Amino acid sequence: TSWINYVRCHDDIGWTFADEDAAELGIHGYDHRQFLNRFYTGEFPGTFSRGVSFQYNPVTGDRRICGSAASLTGIERARVEKLKPEEQETALNRLLLLYTVAYTAGGIPLLYLGDEVAVENRYEYEKDPAQAADSRWVHRPLWSDQLAAQRHDKTTTAGRVFEALCRLAKVRRENAVFGVQAVTVHDTPFPSILAYSKELAGTRMTLVGNFAEYPVTLDEVTLGRVLAGKKGSRKAPVS
Repeated sequence: TSWINYVRCHDDIGWTFADEDAAELGIHGYDHRQFLNRFYTGEFPGTFSRGVSFQYNPVTGDRRICGSAASLTGIERARVEKLKPEEQETALNRLLLLYTVAYTAGGIPLLYLGDEVAVENRYEYEKDPAQAADSRWVHRPLWSDQLAAQRHDKTTTAGRVFEALCRLAKVRRENAVFGVQAVTVHDTPFPSILAYSKELAGTRMTLVGNFAEYPVTLDEVTLGRVLAGKKGSRKAPVS
């Protein structure tokens, strides 16, 4: 058996971390969930996300989040608001970083319909009486001949995302180390940096991803420790 790893699926997103686990990291679980809800529904100042609320409970404040990967990672906002090219690039890279993790962390990567061409939210569901009461329809796309054709045009967002995902699939298929479940997670000086390694028959693969919106530089000594998997590294299973 194996895990299935996906960035998103047909369903909604819920923040199901335990309050006790959050407390160990100095985070108040309820407050952090409220922040995440506001951030991913576009209510928090400075957010890039354009998600939609699902099953909001006015008594407890609980809710879940819907939205396509492209809309949640800022690609929709960048296009609609005609942001600067570098900001559009950052939004696209968010989506690709998430899928890079999904393709390399272990298990079987699942690519949900539309993500391969960066499909955005489908707000038309609100006009359909059969769908209007269920906001999950916002990320259940209809087939688009236009987007399908753009996947071969590298000057478009759809084309760039499609090419990148094909490249990830090729690298994953050609390197058996990606199929290993065990992963070693490395500590780094920056909270925005995710670094982990996997090994198989003497082959080591290390992923270093920056989740910040600004560049981060790892000095040679720190990077060497991360790549060597020594001093300040910890082992953790994939879950």
